[in-house]
Amino acid sequence: MYAIIRTGGKQYKVQAGDVLQVEKLDQKLGAEFNITEVLLVGGESTVIGAPLVKGALVTVVVTKQAKARKVLIFKKKRRKGYRRLKSHRQEFTELFIKSVTGADGKVAKSDATPNVQDMAAVREERILTKQATRRERIEGQIGQGRANKAKAGAEAVKAKKTAKKAVKKVAKKTTKKPAAKKVTKKKVAKKATKK
Repeated sequence: MYAIIRTGGKQYKVQAGDVLQVEKLDQKLGAEFNITEVLLVGGESTVIGAPLVKGALVTVVVTKQAKARKVLIFKKKRRKGYRRLKSHRQEFTELFIKSVTGADGKVAKSDATPNVQDMAAVREERILTKQATRRERIEGQIGQGRANKAKAGAEAVKAKKTAKKAVKKVAKKTTKKPAAKKVTKKKVAKKATKK
């Protein structure tokens, strides 16, 4: 058995066990309520309403209250320098169809159970896990930084010791008298031509 219902100014074809996203409804999470705006009930025999089917009900459970994906709105007028970019996230209510009741009293029930999700709690949990992983990564980097600093400090001490030894060796070598500079023939020739 299926039914065509009207909610939020739109029409939806539903069966027992379906999950449906509709325009935002003022219902609490996990609330169970009836939709009486049934336009048609189909199955073995079809009943068409005028405009509604009397006695027909669709029992639903609210499983999620959230916002849809972001939609970009871009306006442009060519050669006028006019461009506007906006975005919008439409709020929606997710419904689980528990049962469909026809005009003659026949009921089609679902065997499945509704999966109620609190999106605020899910979002908060996601944020907390991101913060925890970021903290761990930073602490790991700090730990590596400390280890690197310790290594760099040890290497610096070794470098200073080797530099001191090299300076002492150079100092010993430089205490010897330097050799006299040799005068080349070119320099002598230049001096003679200037006079």
